[in-house]
Amino acid sequence: MDFFQPVTIQGSRVALEPLSHRHLDDLAAAGADEAIWRYLPSAHHLPGTMASFIDMALASHQRRTALPFATVDLAVGKAVGSTRYHHIDTEHRRLEIGVTWIGTGFQRSHINTEAKLLQLWYAFEVLGCRRVELKADVENAKSRAAILRLGATEEGLFRKHMLYADGRNRDNVYFSIIDDDWPAVRERLSAKLGYAVAPKYTPAG
Repeated sequence: MDFFQPVTIQGSRVALEPLSHRHLDDLAAAGADEAIWRYLPSAHHLPGTMASFIDMALASHQRRTALPFATVDLAVGKAVGSTRYHHIDTEHRRLEIGVTWIGTGFQRSHINTEAKLLQLWYAFEVLGCRRVELKADVENAKSRAAILRLGATEEGLFRKHMLYADGRNRDNVYFSIIDDDWPAVRERLSAKLGYAVAPKYTPAG
């Protein structure tokens, strides 16, 4: 299975589509809140800056280092955020879910929960991953708590692990979900959603 094959992963109320410039207007609107970008590698809230976010994501896919998605709310038919697989190691069947953001008006809703279920389902049940990693800035208590609520295991602190574009230091806390954990994690996410999700995927092109 090609880890870098663009696919649409669809659930009941959310779809993850291959990120492209056709999502530009939706994402520019969804990402206009500066607070969204505090813990992301670069900020794209200002008018005219979302195009560079998409360009960088597509370049990482071209280099076969990431598989980026637009997160689509099927009820409104619009992209409301973005996420990706990156730090992909096909030999050892592991990857990281990251660079995830959702528009302020769609946070604390079903969107992120179902999107994570779809990403984890595709990683474990289609790609055959043994391990999925997630990380958060040690200062980002909200993100760390959300990752733990997925059923991930906190593994440790990587000090001075990254620099933000504005020069700030980033110490990262790493988490993982392994294939042995996945059945319980899937059940947990399904219970949290409170509705059935039968994921499916369609290769692009």
